[in-house]
Amino acid sequence: MLLKTGGESRLIYRPRSHPLLKGARESFSWKDYRDLLVRAHIQLGGPIVVVWDNLNTHLAAGLNRYEAEHWLTTIRLPHAAPDLNPAEGFWSLLRRAMANTAFDTPDDLDRILRRELRRTQLRPHLIDGCLTATGLPLTQPTPP
Repeated sequence: MLLKTGGESRLIYRPRSHPLLKGARESFSWKDYRDLLVRAHIQLGGPIVVVWDNLNTHLAAGLNRYEAEHWLTTIRLPHAAPDLNPAEGFWSLLRRAMANTAFDTPDDLDRILRRELRRTQLRPHLIDGCLTATGLPLTQPTPP
């Protein structure tokens, strides 16, 4: 989820399917996160402030190096603070929309997940609600 000062909240997503091979990675690597940030940077046309939780991939040395060398400002959430993470509210919305659904194949899951992501993307008020629920200020403070 992204919030640009003076603009509508936006959802930029990049679902990935990972091979069902023994020992294959089942989640985003730091390079996947980097690629998502590059895509967001291109779409937004400016620097980005990233709020990360303490997922081990977010703490990876490669991602930290990339953040330091590019147009990123990183804010780290405290440990065990899911109530401050707007992504938690967002995933709750997705889980609720997909509850009680049986998927015949991984492709069915992917198709429905993408549909729900797009549906949320078209409703910025839902994204705003996830951001507001954190209680964090959503605007930059004005300098004294």
